Amino acid sequence: MKLSENKILHELKEHIPFAIFATLIAFILVAGWYSLSESTFLSYNVESFEIFHYAHIFFSSIVSAAIFYKYKNKFAQALVVGVFSTIIICMLSDIIFPYLGGLIMRFDMHFHLTVIEEPIPVFAIAIIGSLIGIKKKVTKIPHFFHVFLSTFASLFYLVVFGPIITLTSAIGIIVIVAFSVVIPCCLSDIVLPLTFVKR
Repeated sequence: MKLSENKILHELKEHIPFAIFATLIAFILVAGWYSLSESTFLSYNVESFEIFHYAHIFFSSIVSAAIFYKYKNKFAQALVVGVFSTIIICMLSDIIFPYLGGLIMRFDMHFHLTVIEEPIPVFAIAIIGSLIGIKKKVTKIPHFFHVFLSTFASLFYLVVFGPIITLTSAIGIIVIVAFSVVIPCCLSDIVLPLTFVKR
């Protein structure tokens, strides 16, 4: 096994428990919120989704830049990797995967891609987060919040741009979000930065 693969496996083992724990907590909170106040939950709009989406980008960029800088002490490269790996994966996790999953489930979905429609806040937040990651070099706690917020962002995307919630659609949403969150978040925070370290 190559050294780079050892690094990736080590970081995945360190961070995946945080990812699973964060996803479970987010699901429990959202389920409780929905059951206690269905009308309030369904009243959330595009701005509500964007709050969680931007927060997701912020924490993800912290981890991506910090992981890269931990193994390769290059400021400019860490900043670029933190910004672009975060934006790409957050778009997949919060928007594209939920959108495609909704189409597969035959939900009436609408497409809202923030990096095209609102590029300035997206890039600004990713840059600020990456700078913090390079400076502070913290990964586990931001990774927890990254996954936690990604779960909320994906759920809100499906609620805001997707179907009326029924038992069938709720089961589909859980499957879509689980797939949309854990895999892309681990790719964004760990696999991609360490792949770039190797290169």
